[in-house]
Amino acid sequence: MLHTVNHSPFRSESLNTALRYLLPGDVILLIEDGVYGALENTSFSEKIVNAAKSNEICVLENDLQARGVSNIIDGVKKVDYEGFVDLVEKHQVNSWL
Repeated sequence: MLHTVNHSPFRSESLNTALRYLLPGDVILLIEDGVYGALENTSFSEKIVNAAKSNEICVLENDLQARGVSNIIDGVKKVDYEGFVDLVEKHQVNSWL
């Protein structure tokens, strides 16, 4: 399963909900304002680090750049639009809105 999160975790429970439903082998992709969930040294950092131990956590690079975000958690994989499409082709998608 590919879990996409497009809302900031500081304004929405979408990321927390996605993390609760995450199964081994699932992937989380942070897009749009969801990329703020990948920031280092926040209240969400530990949750992302723990999830990354058994799951792939990705962030859309263009959305990071659009928001001026560069300090992301080690282990979070940056993907471009082609990588986004690859993930969608490989997994059933669940969008957390």
